[in-house]
Amino acid sequence: MDGFQDRTGKTDKLLSELVPINPLARYGLPVVATGTLLVACHALIPLVDTTTLYVFLFPVIVYSALYCGVGPSALTVVVALIGAKYWFIPPVHSFRILNSEQLISTLAFFFSSMAVVALGQAIRGHNQRLREGQTELELKVQERTVELGALNQSLRDLSARLLQLQDEERRRIARELHDSVGQLLAGLTMNLSTARADIDRLTKTAITLADSEALVREMSQEVRTISHLLHPPLLDEAGLASAVHWYVEGFAQRSKINVDLDLPRDLARFSPELETAVFRVVQECLTNIHRHSGSSVAKIRLLHLEGQVLIEVEDKGDGIPIDKREEMLSGGTPGVGIRGMRERIRQLGGTLEISSSGTGTRIVARLPAIATSSTVEVLPVSDTSTAAA
Repeated sequence: MDGFQDRTGKTDKLLSELVPINPLARYGLPVVATGTLLVACHALIPLVDTTTLYVFLFPVIVYSALYCGVGPSALTVVVALIGAKYWFIPPVHSFRILNSEQLISTLAFFFSSMAVVALGQAIRGHNQRLREGQTELELKVQERTVELGALNQSLRDLSARLLQLQDEERRRIARELHDSVGQLLAGLTMNLSTARADIDRLTKTAITLADSEALVREMSQEVRTISHLLHPPLLDEAGLASAVHWYVEGFAQRSKINVDLDLPRDLARFSPELETAVFRVVQECLTNIHRHSGSSVAKIRLLHLEGQVLIEVEDKGDGIPIDKREEMLSGGTPGVGIRGMRERIRQLGGTLEISSSGTGTRIVARLPAIATSSTVEVLPVSDTSTAAA
């Protein structure tokens, strides 16, 4: 379609260059061409007869009929007839016609020229209608393109709002779990500890209470872990570097996957939206490695350079199945996790690249970022645990 439009545009441009715009040029150009041709043929009178002259004049009449209009074409025909009669049809230098053969040839040239003029006018009118139709079609295409762009922008705004609401809801649930259920469990733990101290002499009861206390502690730890996984407090308090370091340490312990984390200790702080997006990308990639890849190792690289945040996650697992890769390459719908990552990154103006084979998968995300004035140093594991608690 684009090639056709290009060819059409070039053709219209060439045709427009052949059509004089100035009225003086429209009338003068064919008349001057006719006069020049008559003078040239008059200089070659021994070699040019009347029939040959008409043949030479016909292209000029065709040009004027196609590109100059009815008036210039009629004037060209009149000039051609006057010149032919005055210089070429005996008696020369006279406008008298002595025999019927001269009259027939002159009338034949005249009516043929008029037919060409009429045909040229019809073609000009048809071309004009085509140009008007093309212009109208281009305007409609532009209007539809603007409407489609507006609809796409509305859809992107809606997607961004949904992601923002999702993050806010996770943050609220995490806060509620920590502030309400966590406090209640802490109080219950203290009560059980007091009761256990009072009845140490009752061995069986003490053992049961000790088991209950251990269960409560484990439950409290699980609630705190779930709360932190939903939205780690370190992400807001200490920054992206500490939150990623904390999450990778916990993931490696739970999954038994050896994770190599390449993370600058002096990574700058970014906007809350960007830090949340980067953390979710790392979280989703590690979750997919644990669930699907079968890899025992993973590597994460997080850099900030040249105004971009670069996230690279690699594993040495089985890779994405061939049918899923073909579906993704053909524009099919990927999994929910990949769709979520891609949507987050696209809302922030970034890109997501996924390459996979039978020996592993590599995910590269690039996000434009402007660092804040402060930088955050990654906390040690023990400090991170304390901050998370």
